[in-house]
Amino acid sequence: MTARRPLMLAVAAAALFAAVPPAAAERLIVSLSNHRVAITSSFDGEDLVLFGTVERDAATVPRQRGYDIVVTVTGPRQTLRTRRKDRVLGIWVNVDSRLFVRVPTYLGIFTNRPIADIARAEILRPLQVGIDNFLLPQSIGPDTADTVRDDPFRAAFVRIETEKGLYRESPSAVTFLSPTVFRAAIPLPAEVPTGNYAIDVKLFADGALIGRTTSALEIVKVGFEQYVANAARDHGILYGLATAMMALLTGWFASVVFRRD
Repeated sequence: MTARRPLMLAVAAAALFAAVPPAAAERLIVSLSNHRVAITSSFDGEDLVLFGTVERDAATVPRQRGYDIVVTVTGPRQTLRTRRKDRVLGIWVNVDSRLFVRVPTYLGIFTNRPIADIARAEILRPLQVGIDNFLLPQSIGPDTADTVRDDPFRAAFVRIETEKGLYRESPSAVTFLSPTVFRAAIPLPAEVPTGNYAIDVKLFADGALIGRTTSALEIVKVGFEQYVANAARDHGILYGLATAMMALLTGWFASVVFRRD
């Protein structure tokens, strides 16, 4: 029994190394057109461009079926509530709600072709490729968990965020300029939240993930808008008093100007 043990360990080690896939010979290099977006009073949205290339070593044979790119952009996470209205005695009232725990305020998934054509569902789901596969945990009683994609609250939440332009999935946003060079268009709506954004770029070939890299983006308010936002956040009481005084003064001034004698 003791003599067999080293042999069994050697066989197990060989099987383990055989199960580990070889390191991919391709790697991704990406660059964003603008890593800092400034929001002013005239901001009505912006389109960013992500450029990338697939670098291969000298021994790598070109892929006959080419590559697939998935760019996932996630904004600051926040806990949001979705409410369901129903008609009670002829009046529409909130009858139920669901809390979405730390979900992205912006979620964009951009690919070069439909997600279902890139890889099998069992590969895409753990990687959270596609809005249907992205984890949107909900607070259900004492538990927090994701739900099936046809859950009515999840479907309503995704629909509302999609109508705002904050959740989007585009199968034609990534364009290959050559077999190894690509560009991805990333649209930001006027209502885009401020904060830090994470950009995750995945490289697929023959239905398998072979490379991955990340980048980042920052969206900030500048000018008078930033001053007002900082004042409201850092000096809430003074900001409220100043706002009330401005409202009173505006009302008094209007009564003087438009007074009828």
